[in-house]
Amino acid sequence: MLATNTPLRLIGLELAAGILLVLGTQSVLAQPKIPKEYSINGFAIGCQAYTFNRFTVFEAIEKTAQAGGRIIEFYPGQKLSKERPAVIWNHDASDEVIAKVKAKLAQYNVKAVNYGVVPIPKDEAGARKIFEFAKKLGLRAVTTESTESIDTIEKLVKEYNIAVGYHNHPRRPNDPNYKVWDPNYIAQLVKGRDKRIGACADTGHWARSGVNPLEGLAILKGRIISSHLKDLNEFGKTDAHDVPYGTGVCDIKGCLTALKAQRFTGNIAIEYEYNWENNVPEVAKCIEFVKNYHK
Repeated sequence: MLATNTPLRLIGLELAAGILLVLGTQSVLAQPKIPKEYSINGFAIGCQAYTFNRFTVFEAIEKTAQAGGRIIEFYPGQKLSKERPAVIWNHDASDEVIAKVKAKLAQYNVKAVNYGVVPIPKDEAGARKIFEFAKKLGLRAVTTESTESIDTIEKLVKEYNIAVGYHNHPRRPNDPNYKVWDPNYIAQLVKGRDKRIGACADTGHWARSGVNPLEGLAILKGRIISSHLKDLNEFGKTDAHDVPYGTGVCDIKGCLTALKAQRFTGNIAIEYEYNWENNVPEVAKCIEFVKNYHK
């Protein structure tokens, strides 16, 4: 408490210092951002490498660039290259392999921003290995479904300033313990946690689960770390498949508008799980849709 005889000038200085302290704290807690040069029409958009899981990591980077994407989200288990098919890309990669992947990214001007979906163990040593890998690659976030590890995750999020998004696969009617499909569950899970812990919003899997993507985004307002933005040919069907943005049932324009309104700073990873052998043209249509988007 300030003394009643404290000069006004000192009061002003103390108040200013307090404001700076608060702003500094908010800055530390804010979700990391992706450089603007990797954005298209205000969105950092590219591919989840799983889109090209019939191909190698090197080919996934090349195909992402070919489709017009600026960022890529890796997943564990993909073969590194045609020349080294026995080398599997994951968080156990050697520094030599990481350097080769970074060189390939630089060659195609694609930025790696995310990694997942990957299990994050409760064990801090095991979890730390994933965060160290993310740090070496310069990633913004990691995607997981490991709800049981949230205490360990929160500790490492604070230490590394790397965000974590909880991903949703479709609802499993025969497995009541699988709850991450429900955006309400994720919202409660991350409530009161560090702001860098939130959701990887998979709109396609929401639609397969009978969840309106716009409602899911609203429920998770302010907590969306990244998105596997998808448009599907049918709603509420587990066998529904991806279609180019704007041609399906997921109201992609509405989703983009909702993300804009939330001041979303994460990445949109197109995870196009259809026409596996030749889906670059359809991915390119999705990116073109975002490029031409306006409210």
